[in-house]
Amino acid sequence: LRAGLFKNLLDVQCFDRAAVESIARDDRHIEISASRYASPEAKSNVARHLDVVILGATEIDLDFNVNVHTDSNGVIMGGSGGHSDTAAESLMSMIIAPLFRARLPLVVDRVTCISTPGTDVDVLLTQYGIAVNPRRADLTERFQDAGLPVFEIAELKARAEGICGVPRSIKRKDRTVGIVRSRDGEILDLIYELAD
Repeated sequence: LRAGLFKNLLDVQCFDRAAVESIARDDRHIEISASRYASPEAKSNVARHLDVVILGATEIDLDFNVNVHTDSNGVIMGGSGGHSDTAAESLMSMIIAPLFRARLPLVVDRVTCISTPGTDVDVLLTQYGIAVNPRRADLTERFQDAGLPVFEIAELKARAEGICGVPRSIKRKDRTVGIVRSRDGEILDLIYELAD
């Protein structure tokens, strides 16, 4: 904002001192409510006006479902923030993450926990290439025409497993410790207590 790269900054949460000082002093740094940011009930929200959103993931599966609630071992890391809101509302949602972390592949058969459904995820970008959700053939064509390295998501999974091996499955108990709900309140997934 101060460097002149943006005209305005819409902010739902300030996480550090510099952000707090900026919002207090700069009229272009605008505080907005979470409802104005991404409420599906609002006639208009900020997320609905996003062309592209860049998001992270701890896991993504072959159906492009994304996990951000737990790590690859099933341990709860926190809430998803606006992950599913912005993925659903933007014109293109991109997951950008390393293909593996600490020898654990990013791409799995099925995520430990669905935080954002694959129907709302368009692109996975890793250091080894790009996978495009099959429902976005328009993007596949544009990326290929631009000379970008586009692969099937299963090919990226195989590449990661070739480097890291296939991870062991997580042992869990039957007790539910968390419920993941979609933006409209529907249950997306359950988080289970981990076995000892």
